[in-house]
Amino acid sequence: MLVHLQQYKHEEVQFDDNRTTGRSQTEDSVDKDAQAYFGESVEQMDVETWETVEYEGDPIQRRDVTLTGVTSVSVPDRPLEDEGDAPLPGTTVQVHVDGGIESLEQAVIVEVQDSEV
Repeated sequence: MLVHLQQYKHEEVQFDDNRTTGRSQTEDSVDKDAQAYFGESVEQMDVETWETVEYEGDPIQRRDVTLTGVTSVSVPDRPLEDEGDAPLPGTTVQVHVDGGIESLEQAVIVEVQDSEV
């Protein structure tokens, strides 16, 4: 299956009064390597750069994640993320790929396609 998600996180910059929605201004979030972010080999992920968007009046980071070779997708009843921060869109989404499970926190499912239907 092909799975397309949008993932969110809090912005990691010092804010000033001139902050606007658009591309992230932090180098570590613009050129984030997929393996460095997920901690293991994820060649099947097509990870885009983080983009700054506005959510409930505050700037947050969003990126599109496309996964191929997914065997199933699930959303746990109890999210795995820490709920101590201000709320973000999405929840934990688990994808089963090549016998393993990847958890993407603060993600929203955009599309799931099964080419073998």
